[in-house]
Amino acid sequence: MSKSSKPARVKPMSKNSIFKALAEKLESKTKRVKQFFETLNELMVSEATEKGVFIFPGLGRIVKKDRKARMGRNPRTGESIKIPAKTVLKFRIAKSTKVAILGEAATKRKSKKDKSSKDKKSKSNGKKK
Repeated sequence: MSKSSKPARVKPMSKNSIFKALAEKLESKTKRVKQFFETLNELMVSEATEKGVFIFPGLGRIVKKDRKARMGRNPRTGESIKIPAKTVLKFRIAKSTKVAILGEAATKRKSKKDKSSKDKKSKSNGKKK
């Protein structure tokens, strides 16, 4: 028996292995694929900087979002602290990609009605009559 029940960790593809795989699939040179990615990266940075959003068709979008300053709490001391405003980047995956990877069920949202009826059922099951 093994001590750990965790599945073996699979290494993701490296940048060079992605370039090689695409070059092979497109019957192109690895150098040309690398140039394409560098150009795409430059375009993404300039568009996200200027317009606040860059869309990868069929993959998703990168969105620049401003977060407001807010009050937080130091978990160790319980002291209130002010968290300053900042700009963050978010990646929102396209629905078609999400469905392709996770399946159709992953994109369906539960309505508030479904959630509240489940909550009522779980509360009523715990009560003694």
